[in-house]
Amino acid sequence: MADRISVGRMFPNVAPPVANRKPLDSARPHPYPGARSFQDVLNENVVRLSQHAETRLQQRGIQLKPEQMERIQSAIDKAASKGSKDSLVLMDDIALIVNVKNRTVVTAMDGASMRDNVFTQIDSAIII
Repeated sequence: MADRISVGRMFPNVAPPVANRKPLDSARPHPYPGARSFQDVLNENVVRLSQHAETRLQQRGIQLKPEQMERIQSAIDKAASKGSKDSLVLMDDIALIVNVKNRTVVTAMDGASMRDNVFTQIDSAIII
């Protein structure tokens, strides 16, 4: 028997030519007008840490637990509802500067680091 049988292969290893594929029509109206994409919903509900904030957290030995991240998310939601742009979030002897629009923690400090400090370029403060 000269022919080989490949289990699980129904098609040749060659991809169909690109010319046969239909381009995506980005101008086509969305099937559900007013609906938001999954990425938009995800971006609204996720708290991010900037590289600077991650570095500060590591340097100061701060570990944020999932329940703390939920509290931060709730604080960001409250700040956003009031129209805040950059907020100071005080939580459990931790101070966080948060960019509300991007839902990003910009920097973080522990209790010892925040003493005798002046927080600038914020428009709101949230104590949680």
